[in-house]
Order: sequence, then structure tokens, then C-alpha cells
Amino acid sequence: MTSVIRPALAAIAAALVLPGGAFAGTTVGQLFPSNIYTAPDATQVTGLHVALPQPNCATNPSDCADVVSLDQLDGFNIQPRLTIPFSAPVDPRTISSDTVFLVASNGGKVGINQVVISSDGKTVYAESDQQLAQDATYLLVVTTGVHDAAGGPVDTTTFRHDLNYGQTKDPALKAYRKSILDMLPLAAPAEVAGASVFTTQSITSISQKIRSQLHGSAVNFNLGTNGERTVFPAASTFAVSLHRDHPSSGPVDSTIFLQSFPLWNGIGTIAFGSFASPDYETSAGLIPAYGTATGVPAVQSVNHLGFTLWLPQGTPPAGGWPVAIFGHGFTDSKDGAPTAVAGTFAQNGLATIAINVVGHGFGPGGTYTALTTHGSVTLPSGGRAVDQDGNGKFDSTEGVNATGAANALIGNRDGLRQTTIDLMQLVKVLEGGVDVNGDGSTDLSTSRIYYAGQSFGGIYGVQLLGLEPDIRAGVPNVPGGPIIEIARLSPAFRLLVTQSLALRTPGLLNGPFPITPPLFGFNENIPLRNLPTVTATPDQTAIQQVIDNTEWAQQAGNPAAYAPYISRPVIIQFARGDQTVPNPTASAILRAGDLASRATLFRNDLAFAQVPGYTVKNPHTFLTNVAGVPAPFAFEAQQQMATFFTSDGRTVIDPDGTGRYFETPTSMVPEDLGFIP
Repeated sequence: MTSVIRPALAAIAAALVLPGGAFAGTTVGQLFPSNIYTAPDATQVTGLHVALPQPNCATNPSDCADVVSLDQLDGFNIQPRLTIPFSAPVDPRTISSDTVFLVASNGGKVGINQVVISSDGKTVYAESDQQLAQDATYLLVVTTGVHDAAGGPVDTTTFRHDLNYGQTKDPALKAYRKSILDMLPLAAPAEVAGASVFTTQSITSISQKIRSQLHGSAVNFNLGTNGERTVFPAASTFAVSLHRDHPSSGPVDSTIFLQSFPLWNGIGTIAFGSFASPDYETSAGLIPAYGTATGVPAVQSVNHLGFTLWLPQGTPPAGGWPVAIFGHGFTDSKDGAPTAVAGTFAQNGLATIAINVVGHGFGPGGTYTALTTHGSVTLPSGGRAVDQDGNGKFDSTEGVNATGAANALIGNRDGLRQTTIDLMQLVKVLEGGVDVNGDGSTDLSTSRIYYAGQSFGGIYGVQLLGLEPDIRAGVPNVPGGPIIEIARLSPAFRLLVTQSLALRTPGLLNGPFPITPPLFGFNENIPLRNLPTVTATPDQTAIQQVIDNTEWAQQAGNPAAYAPYISRPVIIQFARGDQTVPNPTASAILRAGDLASRATLFRNDLAFAQVPGYTVKNPHTFLTNVAGVPAPFAFEAQQQMATFFTSDGRTVIDPDGTGRYFETPTSMVPEDLGFIP
């Protein structure tokens, strides 16, 4: 619902709901969200789908494309941006969680936060103070505690009159009015000046359906170009080199494994294999919309995914080595972050396995060459990038996002979902038994399966841990969500939002120019949580609405949306002042899943101020920053992961013991950025 669509919604609501005649005092208009903007749909878990009106598609094609994407959803945002119009300016000092709030069908009350008021004073925007439950009905309440600019309370006359059954003969509107009347008692004892009822979207349904379709597959360790076996003892392997397929940046060739590499002390074997995984994405990077109740997700194709596996030295325990799946970050690959933790895990008796995220690892023509005492073996490196722009090169993330202006809101939602599907398939593969050395016995445990992931790997890792019950424990490192909030708050990614706003028709960049930090050409003017109300101009509220629409459309890929469904032991590791995944987005996960008691915070602010020679201002990679002064912190965080897994999720150590640089559990859920300038 952009600024262009909003007047259309208001006009339709007025025509359908509001009676004729004049009323004294300031009145509340049609609130958003509201089930007025839905249609019945028996194929959905919620029994409805969103049905927003289209704006002028000739002049506002981007808004039209947004509506098409949103109308495929079975309900409203679980972290909704509330729109509250008034007939006259109101006093912003009277807007609070006492005067505007949500009530769940069980009577639970949710307040508001991040309040914005329009420059004419007539429209209030706010976010729900808490993430709402999926597939649930809420009453949005505006009370007479809201006062107009003259100090008088908002009038209730219009609101009460509108609920009279004689105001419409439309069955849908009669049913909607009844739903309000049924829930109004939950608002007591407040004097209600305006209300709406809305249903939140379902989040987990489609991914749960897909998980039920997964059955594992065989593992192939004969990936050499001549059919050679691609399992290499570390003692007889001199190096493994990587040749990337037409990278758009960075080196083409590099060495990723050396026998003397100290990080890999404790590793006995490095193995390269592949398994089949069903791909539910179309060529446009979309998982098609299915009825969340009755739809059956369809496999679009099958991928043969390459993995790298590191085994500890020595003889595996009975039942095989416990195995940790490690998820790498955005722009990284399985040749990056996993290599920095595999040695610590091996020294603790844990195998490590990693795949490439959708769109990562550069082109599919990349190769490894293993140099051993028996000669060399060349095999595929498992790159998953897609040449979406047709320039003959592969960007480090090319293929993770949906393509085309029509899918602008979708972004990497389905790339994240497909990666999670691939990892759930990998769990099935591991449960089927994996014989690495070819002696007919299982070398990896079929039950002791764990998950750790960094950054993007933490993001889809939270989704994975909310969906996959067969993972026994997990440690997402520096996760955050929603993705659009990471992008707009992070100096590393804000330019991506600039580009998306510039590509809209009409464009939404509102300066300042030139496009330089910290605003990068646009000013959305959204306050952080728990800060005072701000006043926003129409161009700013238009950007705010696009950001909210993006969050709404991408909730199925938002880790915070899955945090409430994590039922196994976890540690959430994050860092104070993270400039890549800012603290408010990590805190969103902690709040949504009630996970603060299971979080470990690396106090980079203290390390920067107190540790001689420590100069890291952005601690996002504290887990893998294994060189120089920061290295001890990296290995301490890795050891916390390893101890957690070897204890089957029962033991949570403070990474630096009695030291001051880690808090376990954290004493804060920070809502500010905390950047070191």
C-alpha cells in the first residue's frame, strides 16, 4: 500500500463503510490493516487472501507490481505498519500504547512503537511493539485518549454509527462489522474511537509442506573428471586449489587448503561430494504461490549440490562422527567461513559439512584441483551463481534474488527459503547414512546433527532451526532480520535500497544528493524503537510504505518470523555495534523468539577501547577473524559452538570465562546501532 494506493483504499473504505452526513469533532478514518482489503479463499490456512485495489498502472507500474505480490499472501504483515487517518490534525503527544493498541483474540494486548506522524498532522503511522502470531486475528483499537490539536478527544460518533447493520447490504461488509463487534469487548475498558480487524499471514505452512516431501538421496564421492574418488586424507594432500568460473570480481584462482594450514589442525580427511536436492524455485528465482491450506508445492527441477566435508583425525566413535552443518554468509561461499571453523570443530571430534547458498560460489563451471602424493584430481567446485544479467560473468550473489521489476518486493526471500530446503534435504541425506571412506560403514552420525552459520548463514539458520526438528542444537552467529531492515540500517547494504528506490517508477529517491553516506540518496525518517515520535513528509512516508511492503512480502524468508518456532537448544551469538547486521535486527530475533537468555554478546565496544592493538570497528566477522589481535576472540566463540554441540546442547560456556568481552547470557537486547565511528 504505497502513498499512491493509500488514497484509493481510503476512498473505497469511505464508499463502503462510512455513512453520509456530518459529525462534530475529529474522527478516525478507515484503519489499515483491515480485513476489508481481503477476499474469502478456502485454499488458504487463514481462509482469505489479500485483495488490495490497484492504483493507476500506467503512471505507477511499480505500485501495481507491489499489489500483485501482496495480493498473493494469505494475510497481513506479522509486524504490521499501522496507518491511522484522522479528519483533522491530532496531538502527537497523545499517541501511545495506551491510546492505540492491538488486541489478540485471546485478549493479549500489544502496544505500538516507532511512531511517525504526517507533516499535516492528520495521519499516524506506527509498528506493532511485538511481532504478532501467524495466522491470527487482531483488533486494532484507537481510543478517545487520542486528542486533536485543540486538545479535545477524538469523536466516537462516526465509529459507532458505522457498525450499525443497516449501513450496508453487502454480506462481506456485514460479516466484517460482526467480526469487529465480536472482538470489541476485548478492548474494554477503553472508550473506542475507531477499530479494525485483520488477520496475519501464515509463515511456516509452505515450508512445512515441502519438508514433508523430502526423502534424502544418495551421496556421490566420485566427482573427479575421470570418475576418481574425491576423498583425500589430509596427510597425503599437499593443496586444493580453486578455479572460479568467470567471477565478476576477485581472483579467478586461489588455494583453499594446505597441509600445513594451522587452522586445520585436527582434520584427518577432506572430502568433496554431491547429493540431489529438489529445487522449488522457478527460473525467475520464485517459489510459486500455493494455497497455504490445500496447495501442493511442486518441484521445478533437481539440483546436484556439491558439498565439502572435513573429518577429524582418528577413528570415528560408534555411530559415526557427530556432524555440524555450517552455513556461510552473503557474498561468501563454502570455501570461506566454513574453512575457518572446521579445525576447531575437528579438534572437538566434530565433522563439518557445508554447501553453497543459492546464487553463491560463482559459476557452475568452477573447479577444484587436489594435489596429492598420488597425483592430481580435478572436480566441480559446486558454484551456484546464475548469470541473470547476461554479461557472461558471475557476481558473488547472482541468482539469490528474484528477477524482474514485477518481483521487486520479493528480493532474496525465496533464495533463502530454497537454501533452507537444501539444508533440510541434507539432514535427510545424513540420516540415511554416509560412507565417506568407502568401507561399507557409516562414518557420520545419523542422529547427532547440529547447525552453525555466520551472517546470512545465521539468517537462514534461524529459519532452518524453526522448521527442522531433527537438528539437535544450533548456533546462529550474527543473524538479523528482516532483510530490508538490515539493508536500510547497514552502511554496507544501504546502497542496495538506494538502487531499488531509484529503479521504481516513479522513482522514490528524495536526497540528499550526491549519493553519499550516511543517507545514500534517500531519507526514510523511521525512528529506531523506543524513540520519540517523528514527523515525516509525504516523500518520506512513501519510502516508509515501500519498506513495510517489502518486509511484508518477505516475511516467509525473515528469520525473526521463525524464531518463535525454535524448540531445540540454541545459542544466538552477536556482536555489539555490528555494522553489517545492525544490533536492532539481531534484537528483533531475540524478542520474537524470547531468546535473550540464550544469547551471547561479543562486546566489541569494550575490546576496541581496552585491548592493545585491537582496531576492529565492525565486529561482524568476529567468529572468523582468525588472524592477528582479534584471533583469540574468534577461537573462543568457535569453542563455545563446539562445546555446545559435543554436549548435545546442554553446556553453554562463556567464551572468555571470567573475561569481560563476552556476555553469556547477554545483559542487553540493544535497540540502538552502537556503531564505532
